[in-house]
Amino acid sequence: MSYRLFSKIYKCMAVVIRLSRHGSKKKPFYRIVAADENFPRDGRFLEILGTYDPKNKEAKGVVNTERVDFWKSKGARTSDTVAQLIKRSVA
Repeated sequence: MSYRLFSKIYKCMAVVIRLSRHGSKKKPFYRIVAADENFPRDGRFLEILGTYDPKNKEAKGVVNTERVDFWKSKGARTSDTVAQLIKRSVA
């Protein structure tokens, strides 16, 4: 859905909670971010919600569940991987 205001077209934002890859080659870690679905995977985001380190055996991920619930209440969707990480962090 888009609308015109003062000759500019604005679109409604669809927010997705997903992983953003960081780190060096073969040593990745991920940030859990809330971003517009049109933003690049590793690009712009609205807020950092946590981290996930697949190489660390003890502490897999840290998630700020309060902020995740806030974004979900605003209509944000989660990716499949992030949904699994949230379940693990709550349990």
